This record gives sequence, C-alpha cells and structure tokens, in this order.
Amino acid sequence: MKAPLSWIKEYVDLPADLGIEEITDRLTALGLKLEAIETSGAGIEGPLVVGQVLTQEPEPQKNGKTINWCTVDVGDANGTGEPQGIVCGAHNFKPGDKVVVILPGGVLPGPNNSSGVQISARKTYGHMSAGMICSARELGLGEEADGIIVLPADAPAPGTDAREVLGLGEEIIEFEINPDRAYALSMRGIARDAALGFDVPFHDPAQVDYPVADGSGYPVRLEADGCDFFVTRVITGFDPAAPTPEFIKKRLEATGVRSISLAVDVSNYVMMELGQPTHCYDRAKLSGDIVVRRASEGEKITTLDDVVRVLSEEDLLITDDSGPIGIAGVMGGASTEISESTTDIVVEAAHFDPTTVFRSQKRHKLPSEASKRFERGVDPLLPPAAAQRVVELLVEHGGGQAVGVSEVGPGASLETREPFRTITIPVDLPARIIGLDIDEATVVKSLELIGARVAVSGDSLRATIPSYRVDLTDPYDLVEEVARIVGYDKVPSVLPRRATGGGLTRAQQLRRRIGRALAGAGLVEVVDFPFVGEADFDRLGLPADDVLRHTVKLANPLSSEEPGYTTTLLPGLLKVAARNVSRGQDGVSLFETATVAFPVDQAAPIYGVDRRPTEEELEKLLAAIPRQPLHLAVVLAGERTRGGWWGAAETASWADAIDVVRRLGTELGVPVEVASASRAPWHPGRCAVVSVDGVEFGHAGELHPNVCKAFGLPARSAAVEIDLDFLISKVPATAAGPVFSTMPIAKEDVALTVPVDVTVAAVEAALREGAGELLETVRLFDVYEGDQVGEGKKSLAFALRFRAPDRTLKAEETAAARDAAVARAAELTGAVQR
Repeated sequence: MKAPLSWIKEYVDLPADLGIEEITDRLTALGLKLEAIETSGAGIEGPLVVGQVLTQEPEPQKNGKTINWCTVDVGDANGTGEPQGIVCGAHNFKPGDKVVVILPGGVLPGPNNSSGVQISARKTYGHMSAGMICSARELGLGEEADGIIVLPADAPAPGTDAREVLGLGEEIIEFEINPDRAYALSMRGIARDAALGFDVPFHDPAQVDYPVADGSGYPVRLEADGCDFFVTRVITGFDPAAPTPEFIKKRLEATGVRSISLAVDVSNYVMMELGQPTHCYDRAKLSGDIVVRRASEGEKITTLDDVVRVLSEEDLLITDDSGPIGIAGVMGGASTEISESTTDIVVEAAHFDPTTVFRSQKRHKLPSEASKRFERGVDPLLPPAAAQRVVELLVEHGGGQAVGVSEVGPGASLETREPFRTITIPVDLPARIIGLDIDEATVVKSLELIGARVAVSGDSLRATIPSYRVDLTDPYDLVEEVARIVGYDKVPSVLPRRATGGGLTRAQQLRRRIGRALAGAGLVEVVDFPFVGEADFDRLGLPADDVLRHTVKLANPLSSEEPGYTTTLLPGLLKVAARNVSRGQDGVSLFETATVAFPVDQAAPIYGVDRRPTEEELEKLLAAIPRQPLHLAVVLAGERTRGGWWGAAETASWADAIDVVRRLGTELGVPVEVASASRAPWHPGRCAVVSVDGVEFGHAGELHPNVCKAFGLPARSAAVEIDLDFLISKVPATAAGPVFSTMPIAKEDVALTVPVDVTVAAVEAALREGAGELLETVRLFDVYEGDQVGEGKKSLAFALRFRAPDRTLKAEETAAARDAAVARAAELTGAVQR
C-alpha cells in the first residue's frame, strides 16, 4: 500500500518538525511494516521546465514511423529566450499546449532503477534536437508512455520550474499490510494509526453528512446472502468531458493507480481515501432493477477487462434485466461501463461477504484493488459515507445534480446498522500476557485510542469494538492492541526456563545404539521414499496372495507407478544398492530403519471439529489407523572385503546377513534364535527365520537369483528384514551397553557328532542351556562331514568361552560347565562328543 505523506497529513495533525523516518518507525512499531520510502521525481536533475508548443510539423520516416519536429517556448530557461527545437515521437498534443520539457544537461531516471539518462543536444531524424518533451514514464511518475504529459491551460508560464507543477518531491511511504489489518489499506486507516502513535488529533474523512435514504435512488433487491448493505446514489446532468482534477491524478499516480476518467478516478480516489470500494454505472445502460443474486452455473459475463468469464453458482453477482453487470466486490461488467457519452450515473457502495469475494477472485484469477479490500474485511458502516464522497467529488468537478438515495439490506436499518460486537476481558489480562506492569488506566486508554467504547466493572472490562476493526474477535486480540500501543520495545526479554524431562526415551536410546552397532559393523545408513507399486512386489517374487501386497493406497501419490505406502523396506533399499553398484561400487553394505504400514481395511469416521471426540469415537478413529511397525532392512551385495596382494576379495554371503541379526541380539542382550525357512524374496535353501522366545520377527539370508537379476544386483547378494519394534520390546529392562570384565576368560572347545538334519542353531541352544551362567559366548568354528564321522552324520566344533564377573575360574569349574553343556546337547539333539 503506497501512501503519500501529504495525503496522510491531511487527516492527522502531525508535528511540523516530525521527519518521515520517525513517522515510519512509529507506524512500523504499530504493525504497519515499512516496505520502502520513495520520493516522486527522484533521479531527475537539471532544468525541468514548463514549455509551450509553438509549432508541430509531422514528418513521415522511411521506417514507417512519423515524428514531430517542434519548436517549444521555454522562456529564459535555455539562456537565450529563443524557442527550442525538439524532436518528439508522441502525437497527443498540438500547438498551444503546455508540456514538460527537460533541457540539455538534465538527467532523467533510468529504467528499473538503473543509472540516470543524460539529456544532451543531438542530431536525430535530420534535426538538432535540444531536449525532450517528457511522458509520465520518462519522469518516473507512472506507466503511461504512449503520450507526453499535457499540462492544464492555466499552468504557469513557459520557463517555470515544472517540479512544483507536477508535484515532484512528494514523499511516499509503501507499507506491507498484513491481512488482519485491512483498515490500513486506506489513508483513513494509516492516518488513524499515525494519530494513535503520536497521540495527536485525527480528522476522520468518513465523518460526512449524507442524506437519509428515501428510496429515490436506483432500485435494488437483495436475493442472496453475501451482501448485507447496498447503497445507490444517482447523479444527473454529469459532463462526461470533464477532466480529472490534477490533485486527484497526482494522488492516484502516487498510490500506483492509473488515471482513466473523472468518474473512474473519483471512485478509485475514495477507495484509497476511505478503504471502501465503490462502482459507477452508466444509468442509460441499466435496464430494470439492480438485483444481487448468485450466478447460475455456466452463466457468462464480460468484465471491464473485456474478458468473457464463465460463472459458478458460488459467484455473487450484480445484475439487471439484461443479466450480470458485475461480479460483486471483484470487477464490474463492460455492458454498463462509464463512457464518453455518460451523463447520468448510478453510484454503488456496498458491503460484501469477505469469503465470497475471496473465492470469486481466486476462481476467476481476477485480483483487483476492490477485492483486496473486501476479502480482508471492510468497515460495514462505510457505504453511505463513501457514496456521499463520490457524489460530492463528481458533482463538484463534473457538474450535474445528485437526485436520489436508496439503501437496502440489514445495514440500512438504523437499529441493526451498528455491529455491537463486545469483548469482555479481565482488566489484568494484558499485564499478565505481555509481562509488563500495565495499570487499568493504560489498558482503558489504549483501547479507547483505537475507537473502542470501554466499560469497567470490578475486575472485568467490556470493550465495544469499532466497526472498522473487523479483525478484533477475541480477548487476546485486545491484548495485542494494548501491547502495540504501549510498545513492543518495552516488553522485557526473558529467557525461557529450561524444559524438564529425561532426555531420550529408552526406545530412542536403543534405536541409536542399534545404529551405532550397524555402523560399527561397516554398514551405511540410507533414507528412501516409503512408496511401492505392484511392479516392486513382482520383482521380489511375492505370491499373488502375499500379505505384503496389501498396501495403504495414497490419495495423491507422487508417482502413479508407486501408489501405495510400503509394507517392506526391501524394494527401496535394493534399488539404492543397485544404483550404487551400477555406478562403480564393488560392494555395498546398506541399512535403513523406517516404518511400514499394514492397512486395517476399516474406514475412518469423520467427525466435526466443534468438539473433542468421545472416548468411543476416539476408539473407532484409532482402530482405523494402519499398524505402522518400525522395520530394519539390510542389503549386502558384492565384495565384503577388498582384495589385493594380501589375497582375494571376500564376497558377502547369507552367513553375513544372519550374522548382522546375531550381532544385534548380542548388542541388546536378546537371545536370537535362527532356523531354516523358505520365504520370498530369499533363496529357498539359504534363508533363515529369526525369532525370540519362539516368536518370529524377520528373515535373513541370500536373495533368490531371480530377485538379484530383476534389481540388477550381483549374484548371491544377501538381505535382512526384521521388525525392530518387536526386537526392542524384548530387550531386558536392565540392559546396558557392553560390559568389560577384568577377569580372565577360560577357553574350552568341543566337537559333537550329530545327524545331518540337526541344525547348528539347535545344538548351540542346547549348549547354552546346559553350560549355565558362566558361559559368555559360543561360536561354531568348524563343520565336517566324511568317512570319519560316518554316513548321515556331521561333526560340529564349537568354541566355548567362560568367565565369572568376580573371580578367576578354576579348571574344575570350566570342565564341569563344559560337561553339562555337552550332556544337555546329547539329551536334546542326540549329539555325541568326539
């Protein structure tokens, strides 16, 4: 919002010695954020004078362009008093007109704030052109470039400095207006805040006398909600050729609004002055009553920008017997536009619903100065005053006579016009919220300064909100008003107290511990998108009825090929591994921890937001939420160790994948059991199911050859996927980090012969059970099948390590523990010690 300082000062008695920086600083502190300070005509240097065209000779050129060779009287400004010869490409002037001339030696502003343009006498089009006849754009006063500035006939004599004539040197403040401060989109609102900020008198331009409505204005009917107040005034005998006064033109240009014609300019002027948009219709083009109604679906209107727009049933229209003549609060229609022959005018000033206007301008992509104000909220009491201001200015400068006044809607009734919105707050609420010692008198004065009527009763305060502050709706809005008037700079800076709490939860600590353990094992963590499609499940080789294929479908997926939230982390992790292998990595060891989702096939009920759901409703909501366990996935592909002069590289295998799970179990103090299994996408003969206390929670092993081929991975790549939430739930409550003992370890090795169908895991579990609490670790280090153990049997060699936390073990103790372990293995698996 651009606001000329002189226009603001017209409504507020600011001290004469107050600088613009002080004014903008105070207004910024009150919530009107300063965007820029401009000075009209900044960048113009040297002789800029009034000139009078003496002769004008059109000269067609070979390029098809016609230039004017002119002689211009510039008085004594050129030092000789002789007419100045100037070439001009514009054609909107004639001999005798007064124009603005910049003489050689002057400087004009450069385009887009670039360095200035030096003016000199130079030969062009066969003439020596000494200066330039200026347009508004060349002077930086507007965007008009099709023609030069033609001054009024009563402009000062040739040679007079044109700066004062043009109003150059005007200081213009540009504010960034927040949506909740709609009142500041007007000189009235800005001036009111300036008066409030400096505690000086404010002269409200809306305080005008207007006639009582008697129905003599143009007839209007309201047939739809969205408009609660509609005022019409009628002017007859208007002179359509009447020019816009210079002060209106200059002020509109300063605010960034282009001058068009007197009727349009006055309407825009009042909008900038009061913040109330108005509209002028050519009465001769209206047929029948004006009717405010909703559009019919597919109905059309040609707006003032000559665009045909297809309307929606949600659009609020201004219509007559011919159909739509305007989109309410957004833009008028071309069919009733003011023209050069308009002599009778109908002035409209109305109050429209902000939401309706906002949706219409968004729907039609038609933002306008009017809609910008209506959608934020306009003072609902302004229409009669705004209509009166428009009528006064049009009659004063365009002649004619005001002959009628009509008002319709709830706002037209004196009993219902005042929106008596009141807010009650404790008197000490501002002090408690702001943190300052603010007494009752300061609170009352602050609210009265914004125009509220305040009544105090005991410890409570009731404020009747002024109509222009449509943004004040609850007690804390009043607290903010007190704070900004007292001064945000006075609010003390207090450091927040340190939040209490125990830091990371146990589950968070364990997840970090798992990540450190995996990183220590040489794995790299990755994060991938959790989306999946049927093609991914096909590449994994999952059966058609596999539970993993049943996914939560996304309403707006990033890709139509991956429309579901994944039930397994492997597709994404395998793609990442393949991408790294394809780019030259000889081996990859990756892991990812993330949630997966399993749908419950139960639609979530939709409740209102006006209250908290009941316990029963909450139960139904929670029951419809998909189960989302935290999973861990690991992929090992290609080389596990590098090869070189020391030996060949080792390739990752199924054993490495199983070892990852075992390592996590050891780290967390959870006894992980491993057994053979068959589960896609793993190789049927090299897949293990992992479990704790007999409950399965994942799989590990070598990927199926078809899966490796489908994803572009090296043959015999391995993978793991486990339910990490389940594993964490099994961690003992007393689990701590690694324990380092100062006691020596005792070593015992045993070799057991068992049938070939007995698994290593079963034998290991039996040894652990029999050895007792002195056993620290058990590790398989050799497997033998051959003539020495007999057909159908195999030999398993285990390294048993014993340690006591408080003493050195004796040979008798370790031997007894070893024998007990062997005996238990023999009992459970039929093992025979070799």
